[in-house]
Formats: sequence, structure tokens, C-alpha cells
Amino acid sequence: MPLEATMICIDNSEFSRNADYAPSRLEAQTEAVNLICGAKSQQNPENSVGVLTMAGERVDVLLTPTMDLGKMLSSITEIRIAGESDFVRAVQTAQLALKHRQNKNQKQRIVVLIGSPIAATDKQIEQLGKNLKKNNVAIDLVSFGEVEQNNAKLQKLQQNANASENSHVVEVPAGARLLSDVLLSSPVVQQDGEGGGGG
Repeated sequence: MPLEATMICIDNSEFSRNADYAPSRLEAQTEAVNLICGAKSQQNPENSVGVLTMAGERVDVLLTPTMDLGKMLSSITEIRIAGESDFVRAVQTAQLALKHRQNKNQKQRIVVLIGSPIAATDKQIEQLGKNLKKNNVAIDLVSFGEVEQNNAKLQKLQQNANASENSHVVEVPAGARLLSDVLLSSPVVQQDGEGGGGG
């Protein structure tokens, strides 16, 4: 498995109160983050994971990339719901956190859990994708809640950021399956390319 540093962006906007994903959008995300952190640690013990929240007064880096699974999991217990998410700034902040990773041999990856409408313009999205590609940062976009509304922008970002199929969009419609269950068989967790999901 490749050696990676990953930043996970969590959508803690007011939209995350909704209970269309059990038990709520925010709690569904924390379960998904637990899954991703565990999977990254299993894939390579030298993988590191960091966490940030996208909404509130500012984008808040809760944890810079670390190999300590305990810190990863405890960082998400204090998340508060607030305001609107700033998608572009969150991805830029995650990219900056990865740039300052301790082990420069680690490949860079951002995983964004997005459950609210993306306010950014198409031009901002396109520029963001090109910037990620230029800096060799892969991005996995997990869309839930506002799947149809965000589809075009997320596809555009993925297309502009994608290099050697390293970036993916996984759409999770509301329904019987848990967010973490869908991710389990998606490229977000199955980094060798196995599993379903869009992208």
C-alpha cells in the first residue's frame, strides 16, 4: 500500500443536523471518519491522518496529520455544529496542512465529506482542482445529503484534480445503507482500486 498523509474535511454546517442519514449527518460522518482512520492505519502503519472542520467562524484544523490512531479518533469527539461550510477554503487549508507533513515521502490525499450545498463558483472549483493536480494532491469527494445539487461541481473538481485515477467522487444517497458501509467498499477505503463508487 502507498505511504500516504491524509486530511479529512468534515462538514459540520447546520445541514449536518439533518437525520436523513442515521443517526444524523454529523454522526454518520464521525462513523465514516473512524472507518477511514482505521483503514489508513491498517494499510500502512506509517500513514498519517489529520482532521479539519469546514463550518463555523473559520475552517478549524482539529489535528494535523499524525500516525497516532488514538489522537485521530479523539479529535472528532468535540465537533460542534455551526453555520455554513466553506468548501474551497477547507480544501486549501487541508492542502496547506499536507504541505507541512513531517514525512515528505508520503503521498498527499484529501478526503472531503460534503453534506451541504457548495457555494463556490464553477471557476473557483476548476482552479481548485488544477491547483491540487499541480501539487500532486489526490482528492476523494464523498457527497451525501445534497447529492444532486453538488454533483456537477464535484465532478468538475474531480476531473480537474485527477491524475492517474487518484481522485474519486463517491455519492451516497439517503436510504437504508449507512454512510460508513458505502465507504467500506468504495475507493476511499479500498485504495488499490477495488470496490464501487462513482468517479
